[in-house]
Amino acid sequence: MSPRYRRPYLGTMTTQTAITQQPKAARPPLRILLTILHLAALGVIGGAILGMLGGLLGAGLGLLFAFGVGVILLVGLVYALFGVGWFEVARVGALYRVPLAPLGLRSSGRPGFSGWLRSLGRQSIDGRMWRAIANFALACLGGAIVLRLFWSMIWSAIISFAPFSGESTVAGPFGSVIATAWAPLVGILGAAAAAAGIIGVALLHRVLSLAIVVPSREAELTERVRTTTAQREGAVRAADLERTRIERDLHDGVQPRLVSVGMTLGLAQQKIEDDPETAKALIAEAHTSTKAAITELRQLARGIHASVLDDRGLDAALSALAGRSHIPVNLDVRMDGRCSREAEAAVYFAIAESLTNAAKHSRASEARVTVRIREGNTLWARVEDNGMGGAQVQPGGGLDGIANRILAAGGTFRLDSPQGGPTSLEVNVPCAS
Repeated sequence: MSPRYRRPYLGTMTTQTAITQQPKAARPPLRILLTILHLAALGVIGGAILGMLGGLLGAGLGLLFAFGVGVILLVGLVYALFGVGWFEVARVGALYRVPLAPLGLRSSGRPGFSGWLRSLGRQSIDGRMWRAIANFALACLGGAIVLRLFWSMIWSAIISFAPFSGESTVAGPFGSVIATAWAPLVGILGAAAAAAGIIGVALLHRVLSLAIVVPSREAELTERVRTTTAQREGAVRAADLERTRIERDLHDGVQPRLVSVGMTLGLAQQKIEDDPETAKALIAEAHTSTKAAITELRQLARGIHASVLDDRGLDAALSALAGRSHIPVNLDVRMDGRCSREAEAAVYFAIAESLTNAAKHSRASEARVTVRIREGNTLWARVEDNGMGGAQVQPGGGLDGIANRILAAGGTFRLDSPQGGPTSLEVNVPCAS
């Protein structure tokens, strides 16, 4: 292992193939019971959550001009709303066994503070989040009704035994008085009506939840077209930037060296009879330049496609990359299994370009690379260096190429590089991209 980088011992990695079975759908009575339990729980805690959100909104607006405190509260409100929306989408999907994509934070695709502000603005007007919150509020209201109906059912069951009390009358609802002889009938009818009301609220919750939270077919197709268009544009842009980079490397590196080799061999040909020693020296110089040109071509080819990535996977490819780095690299890769070729290639080249930038532009003395397969089957990588920071995405630059390559693979890209450092770059790519 090259001394240029340090790699922590991670133990032996094993790839296991799990045989999973699709969960059986619960029977309708059990599904109704689970819905009632959900509504009852939301009836207990939902009011407090909605009150907290309303309090954040009121305090944020009231303190908006008080030293920025209101702004902080409103930002916290956006993230709190996202958390409630995420919970509601997950709850409805798990309750009714609907394959819903988890609610994710909206990203502007731009780095830095301005990119974060754009992302925050997009999140605050995210229609899917607001639909989930609306469904949560309706579920809380339904839960409060279910709790009232439950207590009514208990009261009805209790007054059914009024004849055993020896009293002639019993107190009824709304200040009414019921004769003890009629109490059992009223109790039975009241309990049945309350139970029917609870079941009706549960069924209504299912209908409303599936209508509000589950996206329509048209919305799914629209989102798919939008995502596909963005990925196609990113792929075209990434390919164009890659072609420009290859042309630049050939024009600035290999081409002048090969021209120099040709000129040196021409001079050697002229002197081979009159001055053999000089000719031998020129040929040796041409030979050295030729080997250097071959090395540059090999590096250029490696930049286009890393064969070790296909042969041995991302872990081995990053180990080789860290070994060639001009600065020490602390490499921490923990992957159980392999991702798709496109996902691994996108992450590999993002890391390679980041390490190149750290060595050339940021004056960094070391870098750290962390790679994981996260929940949701996404490949996540983070590159951090201790350089001077100030990195920005410039059209046609290396970071622009990273952003477009990651976008083409269906992933997300985040750059944080304040003046003075450190610089960190995070990418997330679906493993099945």
